[in-house]
Amino acid sequence: MLLAIDIGNTNVTLGRFRAGTLLGTRRAATAPRASTDELEALIEELLRLDGLALADVSAIAAVSVVPVLTAGLEALAARRDRPLLVAGTGTVPIPVRVDRPAEVGADRLVNALAAARLHGVPAVVADLGTASTFDAVAGDGAFVGGAIAPGLEMGLDALSTRTAKLPRIELRTPDRAIGRDTVGAIEAGAILGYQALAGGLLARIRAELAELGGVPPDAVRTILTGGLSHAPWAARIEGVDVIDADLTLKGLAILQAEVAGGEPLALGLG
Repeated sequence: MLLAIDIGNTNVTLGRFRAGTLLGTRRAATAPRASTDELEALIEELLRLDGLALADVSAIAAVSVVPVLTAGLEALAARRDRPLLVAGTGTVPIPVRVDRPAEVGADRLVNALAAARLHGVPAVVADLGTASTFDAVAGDGAFVGGAIAPGLEMGLDALSTRTAKLPRIELRTPDRAIGRDTVGAIEAGAILGYQALAGGLLARIRAELAELGGVPPDAVRTILTGGLSHAPWAARIEGVDVIDADLTLKGLAILQAEVAGGEPLALGLG
């Protein structure tokens, strides 16, 4: 069994793959200063929910944006004698054509790899999480840059903590842009505003990728992923071709297969 681990700023997400098929996922809040022992306990606890343990894992593929947890996972894999492949500019097998390749987040490269292998190129991937990243993948599968915006929930947190009277609200899509009370106004500004932000960036990046590749804009695939991609409001973002919430985990399985000789990813997953 391959264990794919996506360590983000907000959540740690596990995906279990056997014979190239994603069997299930589990998620827990990220503890950014967790020790190796605490990280091991968390992974064991999540696996136990499905009647499994680290002893059942034959290999681990991981992507992390939290350096402390990356080091902890490396120590854990060495202690448990499990092969570990960590995604990065030196391990993800795609060209990276930006000014400073070493600065590109490994999760963005994994998403670009998965988009190219599963959904076709040129493509743009919108990953909606703590931050929202928009990643451009050229017709030859190269990562060529993109955009980064604060995530929706980060904006809501800032709105409630840095103002005296504005409350923290639940994420509900309003029926109208003109709110009739404070909550309605925040819902309109946050949800409808974020739909417009995401849709606008997707349209501009799609147009630029089309010009770069000499193809019409509708030939550029647009994929939505990330922790918020399953929200009802996300489905209404204009210009999205595919919603693939598990794109990063699938990208790790693809990486494992192409770099470490693991099982090829079974296609046709939702």
